[in-house]
Amino acid sequence: MDPIANFLTSIRNASAKGHEKADVPQSKIKLALAKVLKDEGYIAGYRLMEEHNVPFLRIQLRYTDSKEPVISGVKRVSRPGLRVYQPADRISRVNGGLGVAILSTSKGLMSHKKARAAKCGGEVLCHVW
Repeated sequence: MDPIANFLTSIRNASAKGHEKADVPQSKIKLALAKVLKDEGYIAGYRLMEEHNVPFLRIQLRYTDSKEPVISGVKRVSRPGLRVYQPADRISRVNGGLGVAILSTSKGLMSHKKARAAKCGGEVLCHVW
């Protein structure tokens, strides 16, 4: 299975149901994804937790004043069977500029805006809007 796709699906399902939080198994890439989502304002926060000696990541979801989820859509772009790479000057906008693409670059995970500013391309992991 694809752990990044499972992470994104957990967040999508929890926000669609109106849950306050989503718990996902912990890994370094999921922690980096949560940091980018927090920096871009799509989630309220995240914490590393442990229960019965099993570490997991608790994602605090974010909603608008009218109780609508901030994350309205998530799409996994690069997957294990088909990797998608973009150079810095060809990184496309997401949903007409209303979303964010998360890239895995040589400088770590970052949003498409930061990657374009740093002039480094990489693997496009997902789109969030």
